[in-house]
Amino acid sequence: MSDRGGNMLQVQNLAAARGGRVLFSGLSFTLLAGQCLHVQGANGVGKTSLLKMLAGLSPSPVGRVSWQDKSYAEWGDDLGAQLHYLGHRDALKDTLSPLENLLIGARLHGVRLTEHTALQVLQRVGLACHADLPVRQLSQGQKRRATLARCLALPRPIWIMDEPWVGLDLAGQAELGAWIAAHLNSGGIAILTSHQLLPEQIPSVSILALHAPNAATAVPEAAWAC
Repeated sequence: MSDRGGNMLQVQNLAAARGGRVLFSGLSFTLLAGQCLHVQGANGVGKTSLLKMLAGLSPSPVGRVSWQDKSYAEWGDDLGAQLHYLGHRDALKDTLSPLENLLIGARLHGVRLTEHTALQVLQRVGLACHADLPVRQLSQGQKRRATLARCLALPRPIWIMDEPWVGLDLAGQAELGAWIAAHLNSGGIAILTSHQLLPEQIPSVSILALHAPNAATAVPEAAWAC
């Protein structure tokens, strides 16, 4: 994990629209090391659109996102090494095993990951007995665990997760809460969407509530550490 004191994500005046309809506008907030943002709102208000902007996957027509005092544009291709984005779809190759997906994913990102370490991570996420099975043979929850293994194997300061608890059983939901808490306690930042309450062990949670058609309510920055 990078220096805890330097981890700061700043969002200034973001806006999003779909089909000519404004989803949100004038959205600004700051997240510091160890803080978690829970993005809430009904379906279609722009939660996924916002997360994709924060992951650098889609540009905002206005505004600016910066990480460690550098805009996303300044980061360029190096931004990818600073964050994990977990969307609705598990980013896995169905014909490969969880172990192969993890090792190849690390290699593609220029990270040296030994098979021994990868197997330790898969054991941690409950896939030790399924490490060599093709992903297509896994359940939805097991596929989600295989995707989450990447976050644990390849440390990055920003975790951006869109409905990460979907598909997980109760034990898996509790484990994910513990992993997010450990990430925050080590100086990371997490931005999550979920229609359920976050597990109590996740510290320093602030809420950003998006409302149709063009309003957003954020907890004041002074209260974000509570």
